[in-house]
Amino acid sequence: MNRDYRRIETAIRYLTEQFPAEPNLEEVAEKVHLSPYHFQRLFTRWAGVSPKTFCRYLSSQRAKSSLTEGKTLFDTAHDAGLSGTGRLHDLFVTIEGMTPGSYKNGGRSLTIRYSVSESLFGDLLIASTDRGICKIAFIGDEPATFPCADLKAEFPEATFLRETDPFQQAALKFFSKEQSDPEDVRLCLKGTPFQIKVWEALINIPEGQLRSYSEVAEMIGNPKASRAVGSAIAKNPVAWMIPCHRVIKSTGEFGNYRWGSDRKTEMIGWEAAKVNLKRNDTVT
Repeated sequence: MNRDYRRIETAIRYLTEQFPAEPNLEEVAEKVHLSPYHFQRLFTRWAGVSPKTFCRYLSSQRAKSSLTEGKTLFDTAHDAGLSGTGRLHDLFVTIEGMTPGSYKNGGRSLTIRYSVSESLFGDLLIASTDRGICKIAFIGDEPATFPCADLKAEFPEATFLRETDPFQQAALKFFSKEQSDPEDVRLCLKGTPFQIKVWEALINIPEGQLRSYSEVAEMIGNPKASRAVGSAIAKNPVAWMIPCHRVIKSTGEFGNYRWGSDRKTEMIGWEAAKVNLKRNDTVT
């Protein structure tokens, strides 16, 4: 699984670098050391659409030109094929801050369970307490012996167990291709009230849509806090479920991402493809 994802990552990076040119199937397949036939099958299985169709959703340049014409980011996203009505996250995910005691005593009475799993976008670490998910992070090809090192730094007195619990099992459904029958997921996070407010706002960005940092600032009722919003987004501890990948620059450029700008591009394109496939199924 991880090897397949790395090939997809390499292919999308190449397609993005070549934009607005469109390399043919043979060129891209050669980059990932596969025959055109096997690459087409691999990519379509992963994205649900062909590489050529997927390229249509990697439209930062189209978004940038639309914005210069005075369009709103929402209209720009629609023009780029990045709009949709899916609201999976805000229907099923809630955020709860950790107790003050957990901050003060270094997690002395806290048990954190963690596991490493495969996902559509590479291997990820998922950790939880008795109150909910506290961390989801993408990890490299060769994860450290103890992948929870940063959590250990935050909670040096906590007990860490490498095991899966029901919170993790429910959360992992959000990373499946079908995302079928997701259950309620509770996030138990360490953050300031402002950070948690920003993270809650991110959950309300519909799947397949994008927002700028200033628009997120407006969502939380503090339109002048774009820079602070960016800082809070950069500290998001839960990949994908708190969809910080849906926040881009006001210019239409996708920008950086805590777990890699290439991965952010893949997420945006994959969600756009999925939403458009759902829309087409509804129409037909």
